[in-house]
Amino acid sequence: MPGWIWWVLALILAGIEMLTGTFYLLALAVAALVGGLVGWLGGSFAWQLFTMGMVGVIGCLAAYYWHHRGGGKPQKQVAFDVGQRVQVLSWNDDGSARVSYRGSWWDAIVATPETPRHDSMVIVEVRGSVLVLGENPLQASS
Repeated sequence: MPGWIWWVLALILAGIEMLTGTFYLLALAVAALVGGLVGWLGGSFAWQLFTMGMVGVIGCLAAYYWHHRGGGKPQKQVAFDVGQRVQVLSWNDDGSARVSYRGSWWDAIVATPETPRHDSMVIVEVRGSVLVLGENPLQASS
């Protein structure tokens, strides 16, 4: 079996890995690359399968160990933006807004439906790339 077929398999596995994010398919893609390298160097089909199998098993065990030791868990991020004021550029009909913050435009929503909408509000939470806005304490007291 020619080595380039292993490389095509590696590309397919790596492409599918990008959709899943498990790292197991990445380990198998690397194993297929090694199998293709053995084929390219003139190794028999049996050696290609053996090396691919060994590298695949070692890679999958490494991915399993890494995942279960905490490497696969997302780190809780500190929301440095909470408490910062933003300028609301426009309010949309669905209750969302476009705000100017840190030199760019952001999508934002209000914390609760009862939260009054102002031109200047405070970030109370960050959900991904969406800012959650609350009432500015200076405006609430006036």
